[in-house]
Amino acid sequence: MQKEANIGTGGTKQTRDNVTYWYVRILSPNDFEVQPLNQYHVPSGIKSMVKKSQFLTTYTPEPAYYRMNTVPALESLSRKIRKGENAFTEGNLNEAEQQFIKALMIDDHNVDANMGLGKVYAEKKEFEKLKHVLETLLSIDEVFVVEQRKRFNEFGISLRKNGFYDESLRYYNKALEFTDKDENLYFNLARVHYERGDRDGCIKSLKSALALNPSFVEAQKFLTHCERLSA
Repeated sequence: MQKEANIGTGGTKQTRDNVTYWYVRILSPNDFEVQPLNQYHVPSGIKSMVKKSQFLTTYTPEPAYYRMNTVPALESLSRKIRKGENAFTEGNLNEAEQQFIKALMIDDHNVDANMGLGKVYAEKKEFEKLKHVLETLLSIDEVFVVEQRKRFNEFGISLRKNGFYDESLRYYNKALEFTDKDENLYFNLARVHYERGDRDGCIKSLKSALALNPSFVEAQKFLTHCERLSA
């Protein structure tokens, strides 16, 4: 995107071209999604929608810039996340932490890297560091899109299993603002309520899960168990 910018005033006033680079996805023949590139040439920050007519008059393709700068940076980012995930799976939490931090130095709002780092801190019981990562994740809408629901459910489970119940509740409630049609989300929320000793909250969440999927066997068994305890 090239825009003219005025510098100075009066007799010293000058006009210069201000060039910024953006990552673009075509969502439909008439809809384009644009996201700014950061200083490391990777897409980061707020995504915006523009119509085709505006896009064609505002943006110019830069395939050489993409090949020479963005592709290598994205590949480097992907390698670091992959190494972090492998290290986490192997139980090497320190190595996983280092790799995820390296990835976040390239893109501090990368969802995979933030979730990976969050799981590391949950396992390590490092509350303050986990709190910082959680605040970042809660500020990124992309975390909770429907296509990612398996991933955000897994992160919530990690919080619960490591005893971070209040943080897990915040996380799941935020997720429900984006999608209230996922029975697994309600089921996992019910487990958090149960482990916090909130049986009423647990029962309510299980009933929400079963309203979406009446054949959800695990939820049915869990609800029966909770109702027996209440009785």
